[in-house]
Amino acid sequence: MQATSYTFDPETRSGSVLLDDGTPLPFDAAAFDAGGLRLLRSGQRVRIEVEGTGEERRVTFVTLQTL
Repeated sequence: MQATSYTFDPETRSGSVLLDDGTPLPFDAAAFDAGGLRLLRSGQRVRIEVEGTGEERRVTFVTLQTL
């Protein structure tokens, strides 16, 4: 699934993405670390993996979207 990075705190390695429908979805340090990134800037296109549904939906993996 694709999204756009929205917020990122380099100290906690957590932040949020915006899904293509505008829904914000937070991610934690574990999801960030799983993608092998060192930094993320607002507005970057990312590829994410999620699990769960509704209020329990969470990002488990976030990395840069490449063509």
